[in-house]
Amino acid sequence: MASNCRHMMLLLVPALLAAQERTDLQQILDRLERLEQENRNLASEVRALRDELAASRSTAPPAAPQPAEQAKNQPPEAQPAAPLEERVAVQERRIEEQAQTKVEASQRLPITLTGMVLFNAFLNGRAYGGAQNPTVASLSDSSTAGGGSLSQSVLGLKFQGPRVWAGGQVNGALYMDFFGGSTSSLNHLLRLRVATIEIDWKNTTILAGQDKPIISPREPNSLAQVGVSPLTGAGNPWLWQPQVRFEQRLSLGGQSGVRAQLGIYQTSEPSFLARGGEYAAPSAPPRPALEGRFEYWRNFGEGGRIEIAPGFHTSTTHIAAFSVPSDLFSLDWLIQPFPKLQFTGMFFHGENTAGIGGLRQGVTIFPDNRAVPVAAAGGWGQLSFLATKRLSVNIYGGQESDRTTDLLTGDVRRNLAYAGNLIYRMGSNVLLGLEASQLRTSYFRTAARLNNHYDLALAYLF
Repeated sequence: MASNCRHMMLLLVPALLAAQERTDLQQILDRLERLEQENRNLASEVRALRDELAASRSTAPPAAPQPAEQAKNQPPEAQPAAPLEERVAVQERRIEEQAQTKVEASQRLPITLTGMVLFNAFLNGRAYGGAQNPTVASLSDSSTAGGGSLSQSVLGLKFQGPRVWAGGQVNGALYMDFFGGSTSSLNHLLRLRVATIEIDWKNTTILAGQDKPIISPREPNSLAQVGVSPLTGAGNPWLWQPQVRFEQRLSLGGQSGVRAQLGIYQTSEPSFLARGGEYAAPSAPPRPALEGRFEYWRNFGEGGRIEIAPGFHTSTTHIAAFSVPSDLFSLDWLIQPFPKLQFTGMFFHGENTAGIGGLRQGVTIFPDNRAVPVAAAGGWGQLSFLATKRLSVNIYGGQESDRTTDLLTGDVRRNLAYAGNLIYRMGSNVLLGLEASQLRTSYFRTAARLNNHYDLALAYLF
C-alpha cells in the first residue's frame, strides 16, 4: 500500500509542476500584453497631443497659462500632464528669461551684472609716499606701513542691444570701482573706469567710450594693482580717456589676419603749476589726439599664436602761450609658443607722454622762455606660465626713461618697476594672489629712491 502511494505521488509531482509553470507563464504573458497595450495607448495620446498642439499653433495664439493657485486647488486627475518635450522647452524658456532679467533694463534688453570683490592686505616700504600701491618711490621717508582695502573692487554691467543697419550688433559695457576719494574706509567714492558702446559687423567695429589708449591695449596680470594699471609711470601708458575708434578686420586665410584701428583719443594733460617759471599755468586743457594701431596675428602649431602691432600717437599740448607736440611710435606684442606660456609687452619712443599716462612731466617750461617736449622711451614685458589648471605664475617689469636735458631739478629721470606674482584659483570664481614688487625711481640731480611692496589678495568674481 505504501509502495502504491509513493508511485502515485511521483506521478502527481510532474503534473503539479507543469500546471504551476503554465500558470506563471500565463501571468507573464498577460502582463506583457497589458504593457504593450498601455504603450500603444500612450503613443496614440502623444501623437494626438502633438497634432493638437501643431493645429493650435497654426490657428490661434497660445492660451494664457493657468494661474498657479487655481492649478494647485485642482485634483491631480484634473491637471493634464504635458509631454516631456514640451515641459523641457518651457523650462529652457524660463531659464533664459531668468538669465535676462537678473538686472532689468527699462528697454527690456539683456543686461549682465559682473565684477570682482577684491580684498588687498598690503605692506609698503619707507618711500611709499602715502599711497596704497605707489607708482613712484617718494623722495621723503616715512615708516613702513601696511593695511587692508576693498577699494579696488570692480563693479560692471554688460549689455547687448538691438540689431541695427546692415546687421550690426550693438554691445556695451561699463565698469566702476571705489578707488576715488581718500584712503579712509568710510570715504570711498564710486569712480568710472571703462565704458564702451560698440557696433559690430562681421569685419568692422565702431566704438565710442572711455578706454585705454588705442596704442596700448595690453597690460600685466596683477591683483595687487587694479585701481590704476600695473606699471603706471614705468612703461605702461594706460589713462582711461574718452575716445572714438574705427576697426577693420581682414582675414589672410584661416590661420592669420590683420586688424587695423584708427581713432580720436582725448588726452589728459598734466598740471604745470610747479614745473615752470613765469609761464606756469594750473593745467593744460585736454586735446584730441590721432592714434592708429595695425596688428598682424597668426596661429600655428597646437595652441601657438603670435600678435605684433605697431602704432602711432600724435597731438599738441597747449599751455600758456606755447603749443608743444606729442608724437609717439609704439609696438606691442603677444608671443605664445604653446598654450601654457605667454610673453606680452609694449615698447614706445617719442616725446611728451604725459597726456596718455606716462610720467607727468611731458613738457618743461624753462626760465629762458622755452617750452620743450620731454623726450621719452620706455616699455614693459611679462612672462606668464600656467603651471596647472589652477595656478599661474607671472613675472613682469618695465621702465620709462626721460632725456635729462629736457628736465628740471627734481624731475624723474628714470622710473623702473618689476614684480612677480602667483595667482591661484581656489574655486571657479575665487582667486588668491600673492605679489612682491619693487620700485626704483631716479630723480634728476637729486637722489635715487627705492620702495618695496608686498600684497596678498583675495578676489571673488561674479
